[in-house]
Amino acid sequence: MITESAKDTTATECEAAFVSEHSQRIKQLTTFSELGKAITSSLDLKEILNIVMEKISELLQPKNWSLLLADEEKNELYFEIVVGEGADKIKDIRLKMGEGIAGWVAREGTPLLVPDVNKDPRFSKKADESSKFTTKSIIAVPLKSKGKCLGVIELINKMFEQGGFKEEDLLVLTTLADYTAIAIENATFFQKIQELTITDDLTKFYNSRYLYRFLDYEAERARRYKSNIAMIFLDLDKFKEVNDAYGHLNGSKLLAEMAKVISKGLRKVDVACRYGGDEFVIVMPQTSKGQAYQAAGKLRVSINEHRFLTEEGLNLHITASFGVASLPEDAKNTAELIQMADQAMYQVKNSSRNAVAMA
Repeated sequence: MITESAKDTTATECEAAFVSEHSQRIKQLTTFSELGKAITSSLDLKEILNIVMEKISELLQPKNWSLLLADEEKNELYFEIVVGEGADKIKDIRLKMGEGIAGWVAREGTPLLVPDVNKDPRFSKKADESSKFTTKSIIAVPLKSKGKCLGVIELINKMFEQGGFKEEDLLVLTTLADYTAIAIENATFFQKIQELTITDDLTKFYNSRYLYRFLDYEAERARRYKSNIAMIFLDLDKFKEVNDAYGHLNGSKLLAEMAKVISKGLRKVDVACRYGGDEFVIVMPQTSKGQAYQAAGKLRVSINEHRFLTEEGLNLHITASFGVASLPEDAKNTAELIQMADQAMYQVKNSSRNAVAMA
């Protein structure tokens, strides 16, 4: 026989459960709404991803969580965002497609809930060994767009271990991943459009449009902090003969290969641009003319020692003429800097070729 007191207790418990579930639903809907707004209000990839992962963390409360993006060229996953214990130890780790839970999810394109990783042979201990963290349970979902996997969201260990992650968590995370995939696709497309306007398609260097913008910025910094900007202007010697003898297609391949040779000699702060045709410009912030002259000399040697178009069976040797100038030593503004470096290059071009001259 059920007493009135027992009935009241049962009713109270049911009411509390209903309120809790209702509150959770409202929280989920609020999160979806906020993510929708984030996707439509920004095209900055990092900003969007940080908002997405912050909301996921609030809603599902994992101890550790990460967002991995796909590197299509290397067929790997890399950690774009990592939050939690030992995050700094695993941010540089890369996973092959199919490796570990995240790699499996990326390869198969299927969400996965693993209540106990010790019972799942797909689990990789690589991250745990690096971070000294102990993974117990994982929930991972792919970021899919138009049939392609862009990355994986991975949540590790429920913050409050009440039976770990549930199927409901997997469903919620899968829905959130759909929002995230849209955001990534939109932001990536916008980024590519921006890159096309400032990047040379052949060499992947910046173009002259970006050069002028970058120079103006660096000139202002140099003026403010009383530092230098150096420029190396180089032009390939007798490049027309390559086009005439081997065709424009091979000429284009040589230019792309030349860009790779130039890139190897650059510092992180240096910016290389294709100025036009077979002319290249290297901008070196906070660098003296003497330092730029030495850098140009090393690059001249690297070009001399390289053999171009070997894969095409041509094994070509090519040289370049270099001009070096700096601001404020040789020029008052960026236009004069380009002019002085160009004139120094033509001193070499009209005499010996394959040498470096200073303005």
